[in-house]
Amino acid sequence: MLDFQDISVHYGLQDVLSNVSFRVNKGERVGVVGPNGSGKSTLFKIILGEMSADHGELIVEESPRIGSTRQNPAPDSPDETLLEYALRGVPGFHELDARMRELEQKLGSGDKGVLKEYGEVQTAFEHLGGYDLETRVKVALGGLGFSVEEFAKPFASFSGGWRMRAELSRVLASHPDLLLLDEPSNYLDLPAVDWLQKFLKQYQGTLMLISHDRYLLRTLTDVIVEVDAGTCTRYEGNLDWYLRERELRYQQLVQAKANQDHHREQLQRFVDRFRAQATKAAQAQSRQKLIDKIDEARIVLPKRYSQRGRLRLADPPPSGIEMFRCEDMSFSYDGVKNVLHGVTFNVTRGDKVAIIGYNGLGKTTLMRLVAGTRRPTAGKAILGHNVVTGYLSQEFAETIPPDVSVYKVAKAAWQGGTNISGEKNFRNQLGAFGFDENDVEKPSGVLSGGEKIRLAFLRLFLSAPNFLLLDEPTTHLDLDGRRLLQDALQKYKGTILLVSHDIDFVRAVATSVIEITPAGVRSFPGGYDYYCEKKAQAGGDMSGPAPSRDAASGRGGAPAAAPTSKELRQQRAAARAKIAPRVKELKRIVETSEKKIDELQAALDAASEELFNPKPTTDFAEANRKVRTLQFEIERYTADWEAAATELENLTRDAE
Repeated sequence: MLDFQDISVHYGLQDVLSNVSFRVNKGERVGVVGPNGSGKSTLFKIILGEMSADHGELIVEESPRIGSTRQNPAPDSPDETLLEYALRGVPGFHELDARMRELEQKLGSGDKGVLKEYGEVQTAFEHLGGYDLETRVKVALGGLGFSVEEFAKPFASFSGGWRMRAELSRVLASHPDLLLLDEPSNYLDLPAVDWLQKFLKQYQGTLMLISHDRYLLRTLTDVIVEVDAGTCTRYEGNLDWYLRERELRYQQLVQAKANQDHHREQLQRFVDRFRAQATKAAQAQSRQKLIDKIDEARIVLPKRYSQRGRLRLADPPPSGIEMFRCEDMSFSYDGVKNVLHGVTFNVTRGDKVAIIGYNGLGKTTLMRLVAGTRRPTAGKAILGHNVVTGYLSQEFAETIPPDVSVYKVAKAAWQGGTNISGEKNFRNQLGAFGFDENDVEKPSGVLSGGEKIRLAFLRLFLSAPNFLLLDEPTTHLDLDGRRLLQDALQKYKGTILLVSHDIDFVRAVATSVIEITPAGVRSFPGGYDYYCEKKAQAGGDMSGPAPSRDAASGRGGAPAAAPTSKELRQQRAAARAKIAPRVKELKRIVETSEKKIDELQAALDAASEELFNPKPTTDFAEANRKVRTLQFEIERYTADWEAAATELENLTRDAE
């Protein structure tokens, strides 16, 4: 379907694409990956005819109908509704519909030409899916988060992010032969990403998907094209196969580059040594020509490897068991309409909580309330003892001054923090977050998305937080950056509250979920898979209104009949079954904590013995540090044991 032949594109002196050749066959589902700025979107612009290559040719076979999203969608008129805008996305639909209506008025004339044309127009209309197009558009709009009431609203009244959703919905509903999607999940919340994945799974045409979202790439694509360092490499397999294969290819490339560099170095030494000697001048000139040929075919390592960073998160300072608690908390920006109403939940030490819900329901507002940048208009929002929050907002990139160096940005945060001392330790922290001596003087404005988020995390940790609040931290990250952040947060021993539309990221990091729905806020004690399981058990709809207290208690209606003894036994069995998973988990925590406390106590006894009965080789500073660390760990596990044992006792008593 698409055949790229020796395509080259240059922006000034920069080679974006250099002699790129690969093919996309009809019906393939291709994931396009690579670092930010490597040229992925340039490929789409060439396919769409929005730009031409400086060299080479793109051959498009069979003249496919192409669907793609525009960057700045706008209505035809100020009064055009959301539904009208979405329906207008199918080329030829309105023209065919209007022509059919004209011909229908003439069918009674007996003109065979009219009847023939009507049949042809009707066939074309059916081929476009015209009769069920409105249904498809409404399904797409609903899946992407629009309510039925919003279908009739003027398109111009929606914000940029919601306009992009509408643009996406009309492209999906048009059923193109070739579908080009450039980072579609950037405009979506997590439920909408899940819906998009299910929708695209059923798509029958050719798909090209630019994305850093591993969930979409893993479940939707069977071919990967990597764009990096001016080249495009096609991998005949899914995302997991690509990740394994690229490492093997990279090792081979490193070896080939080392051999090439060694050979060039030998030639260069000969030229430098003998170019001035008349007897060797011809040989030196011959070797110089070989050097020139090597330079023309110089092996370049992929950009993603040359820019790999590190992200090592230090252990958090101690705090109380309860990190945050809110009771009947409500918030309104205008004093009239509540964004959040009657919210009650708590976060305990060590929790890693994901907030899930459609955009506009208050996820970011809830993060601001926890961070303390907003105060509730009703109810309570309380931080626990010794809790220090570190808030990474969606606008973190805009809060970093572009003309200030990495060193100065970090230094300003360090001067306000207390967890490290001394210039050497400060520079060690820079290194721990992947900034070496060549990086620290860079202006912050030239950093990549991954480098900016590492700098943002460095600023957070220089203030020693123990409660991280992360609002869409993966938005600016490529595949490797997301994996780097995911690994760091999995190992982090502190507490995390996060919002993200990356399903793989949430699944890997979160140990519990808070869902925001129009009906209110609900907590799920397990991770993302547990949350999905509970949604499935509830029929996939957990957004319905919760029963009122009066309805739940039987007040306000006819008196309920007294249950029989059999019904009582069934109710008791159901109650025990309901709490059984939590009881099992609490017993595991109690047993694990008791075992760990015994081990730590034994280690503390041994360390104390060495401290009070030192040997000639005893390092007193190290011994003291070890004793303090063990004492802190014992206190931490004891607190966990107390919390779990108390909850277990309460559950058991309530069940009885």
